[in-house]
Amino acid sequence: MHGSSPQTAFLRLRAIDATRQSDLLYALPVAGEVLLGRDPRCEIVLDSHQYTSVSRQHAKVCALVGQPWVWQVCDLESTNGTFLNGRPVQGCAVLQPGDRLVLGKRGPEFIFEVQSAQPLPDEPISTLSPTGRPEAGSSESVSLSLLFPIVSTGRDLVRKAYLLPGLVTVSFVVLMFVAVGNPPIFNLLVALYLSGGAFYFIYQLCGKHKPWWLLLGSALMTIGLLLSPAINGFIWFFREVLPGSMPPPGSPPLVVFLRMFFGAGLMEELLKAVPVLVAYWLGTKARSPLREQIGVWEPLDGILLGTASAVGFTLVETLGQYVPSFINDISQEMGQGVGQVSGLHLLIARILGSIAGHLAYSGYLGYFIGLSVLKPGKRWQILTVGYLTTSALHALWNVSGLIHLFALALVGGLSYAFLTAAILKARALSPTRSRNFATRFSKLP
Repeated sequence: MHGSSPQTAFLRLRAIDATRQSDLLYALPVAGEVLLGRDPRCEIVLDSHQYTSVSRQHAKVCALVGQPWVWQVCDLESTNGTFLNGRPVQGCAVLQPGDRLVLGKRGPEFIFEVQSAQPLPDEPISTLSPTGRPEAGSSESVSLSLLFPIVSTGRDLVRKAYLLPGLVTVSFVVLMFVAVGNPPIFNLLVALYLSGGAFYFIYQLCGKHKPWWLLLGSALMTIGLLLSPAINGFIWFFREVLPGSMPPPGSPPLVVFLRMFFGAGLMEELLKAVPVLVAYWLGTKARSPLREQIGVWEPLDGILLGTASAVGFTLVETLGQYVPSFINDISQEMGQGVGQVSGLHLLIARILGSIAGHLAYSGYLGYFIGLSVLKPGKRWQILTVGYLTTSALHALWNVSGLIHLFALALVGGLSYAFLTAAILKARALSPTRSRNFATRFSKLP
């Protein structure tokens, strides 16, 4: 845009579907720059679910130095490019009224517009606040959608408002009320809710969609293995053929570690990896698009299926072994009521701790299984390193509990750090990165 007379410039974001009936209009400041992207720090923030081709900080629009009424757009080395009137922007380009600006291929479309210094009174304008966030216009009119927001949110209510987790929570609360007075059912509901929440947390960090029935199937397959005669074969090999039997009381920490490495680490991590390996095999046999859904084609697939498998393992181990045994011991000493309450305490601690326990180990091994698919030439080296490292972390957790609670917390934090580091690396390596979503690990600085 050329000229030196005072003008007001806008970017008009074109509506793309029925969830937004009208365009959005953003006023551009004369001084400073406006960042466009998925990053919450941008002045114009674009939804990562709706606009998957947009980079975190995709482009910027600013006035030329010394020419406050001339605006330009600059591509910020975005993944999918910035297009001005259908042509890719190399560096920066001066904007003219009516120019069409698109972020990525088939991404959000903006129209650059210029009006007189005073905008038309009936224009729906979103100005930029001093903090850079869009603010509503100053119109005093009140529409039906303002008084009843639920009638106008459309698909955003499902995609952005965590509607499904909220409905699941309400459902579990109702079921828990019904189960009051029936400790086994109540404990089962608490365990299912907490383990589901723990997995959902990992799912959001991974940021890749995977069919719910496949993830549920991974957990159920592990439960089936634990409850079937197949578990006897695992126990025989790792605890009788290999030196993985329970160490005698008072054994030195090193002896305990070695026994746990074979009897808990190697055995349990292999068992939990079975659904991941089965999904990989099925993916190689199926046809598109099913093969892409169920297969293990990258580390994120392995992490999601591995942690889902770990949920099944944790439920069986906690509800079928630790909690009943603990309730029985406490009940014999202090009565049935105290035993039931103490069992619930143990259940909550074990299920919540699974994020730094079984979910962390299995997710970490799943990363290596997926990585071996991306790097088939180094497959056995990758799998060996992953299997041994995961088993060592598992054994270290078992040993640390015998040393001190501080050691237990330290090893748990270390295991969680290993898992989240693997998730970060998997997100960077993901072939579907542009279509993925992801939750931040921490607040923005």
